[in-house]
Amino acid sequence: MNDLTQMLAGEADAGKRLDKYLAEWSDLSRSRLKALILSGNVSADDKPVTNPSAKVKDEVEYTINLPAPVAAEPEGEDIPLDILFEDEHLIVVNKPAGMTVHPAAGNWSGTLVHALLYHCRDSLSGIGGVMRPGIVHRIDKDTSGVLVVAKDDKTHIGLSEQFAAHSAERTYICFARSAPMPREGRIETRISRHPTDRKTMAVVKEVPDYIIERFGGSAANSKGKHAVTNYKFLQGYGQQKGGSIGSPLVSKIQCQLETGRTHQIRVHLAHINCTLLGDQTYGKTGAFKTANSVSELKLKAALSNFRRQALHAKSLGFIHPITEEFMQFESPLPEDMTILEKSLCEL
Repeated sequence: MNDLTQMLAGEADAGKRLDKYLAEWSDLSRSRLKALILSGNVSADDKPVTNPSAKVKDEVEYTINLPAPVAAEPEGEDIPLDILFEDEHLIVVNKPAGMTVHPAAGNWSGTLVHALLYHCRDSLSGIGGVMRPGIVHRIDKDTSGVLVVAKDDKTHIGLSEQFAAHSAERTYICFARSAPMPREGRIETRISRHPTDRKTMAVVKEVPDYIIERFGGSAANSKGKHAVTNYKFLQGYGQQKGGSIGSPLVSKIQCQLETGRTHQIRVHLAHINCTLLGDQTYGKTGAFKTANSVSELKLKAALSNFRRQALHAKSLGFIHPITEEFMQFESPLPEDMTILEKSLCEL
């Protein structure tokens, strides 16, 4: 059962930041309160408040809803899995969009880990810890496609070494705005947490060592992690209004990862002005709202029914750590992206 904590704000409280005000009387840290606010667990006169910096109002009753604690270890859930391959050492699945890989804040159930725990029982590698058993790599919640999971520690180590050495072959298909220039190339940058929005990632410039030595560890965070994406333009759809001939409104792009940083493809394509369709984090959410060309209006209509970033992990290749056999698995475009592509062909 959830716990409720309430307080009626007085005149002296008016104008204070919500998270700061709640921390004064709730015995909860501001970081914990911020998470509760963002997840919709704080209300003002029974109306949800989701902005931690909102100003407190006089004579308003604020309620904190403390969710029931989650189990120390996730339990198996009978969730259907699209299994591409399985043996006693590993399992390869086709993850649907909308499924989180492992439990985390906001996703304590219904994850791939919960499904695997039910399907595999106790035969998952423990290297990833209780929240990430067998997880060698992951793909975003709203990205679909192929993913491999280890059942024993030796397999886990062997697969992890391949991903670390960039020898595992990972190919993605996506639909993005505009078209990359040149049509085929390599994006090599450093990626780190965004300096002001810690929930997102960003391309950053490497900070010289002498600056790090002078200003300390905080500057070191700006070095970021090396990230490489190889891309290839596959097909164009529509025509950019006012653009030169051969400037498509949307492109189908193949990406091959050398590294596997958080949100790497999404960040890299946005970096070259080819943001993924449907990407509410790195995309231009206001695009096409003022559309006035036939193609733009059709695209706007197609995207109105598309609820995620148009990114799919098409294939995965690796050497089986036990049998030493090279294995490659492919997944066709899921239904929602197939429907989207049909709409794009009509631009």
